[in-house]
Amino acid sequence: QVPVVESGGGLVQAGASLRLSCAASGLNIDITYIMGWFRQAPGKAREFVAAVSRSGSSTWYADPVKGRFTISRDRAKNTAALQMDNLRSEDTGVYYCAAASSDAYGEVRIEANEYDYWGQGTQVTVSS
Repeated sequence: QVPVVESGGGLVQAGASLRLSCAASGLNIDITYIMGWFRQAPGKAREFVAAVSRSGSSTWYADPVKGRFTISRDRAKNTAALQMDNLRSEDTGVYYCAAASSDAYGEVRIEANEYDYWGQGTQVTVSS
């Protein structure tokens, strides 16, 4: 069973919005995880997009998406969402959701190698 599953990608025009969802349904339901979103554009390395702490009270965003993207989570369901507004062509890529185990409720992580579980990704294409 895939530990983390993303959904919600698609093809949109620049300026439009998309909402990505992530479900950590393959993980222990009694544990809450740090949840993060990463993306990978063609020919480029995977990069951090946003993360939310176990408590949901702390978030962190990469500079290119600040003010346009919003990450949220439902602790009870171990799900997370990424609301993406005012999309740009440079936001095109495969978006991955990831989960990390942590003892700290307020911690966020921005490095890919700090995450333990990954989804298979969902394609987001923004046409200009």
